[in-house]
Amino acid sequence: MTLNDKLAKNTWVPSPHQHIIPASHPDFAAIAMLVTLCPAGRYRINDQGSLCIDQTGCLECGACRMVCDEKTLIRWAYPSNGCGIQLRFG
Repeated sequence: MTLNDKLAKNTWVPSPHQHIIPASHPDFAAIAMLVTLCPAGRYRINDQGSLCIDQTGCLECGACRMVCDEKTLIRWAYPSNGCGIQLRFG
């Protein structure tokens, strides 16, 4: 079984609550870092220059939590029990 075959077995169960909440006016340098840093590509900057987070597919690695403070992300927590990434290695 190839790596891609194993990764394709992973599933993501949506949570009824957001587990990542951005600040109202985060620092632009921090936003740019999130866009670059996230291995799942969940952060982007929209046409208005605001931070957008697509939490579906978040790998819950915590990289964004490690590089940002509460001035950028107000809240970062694991999704509710049974929700989020479910790794299945085949």
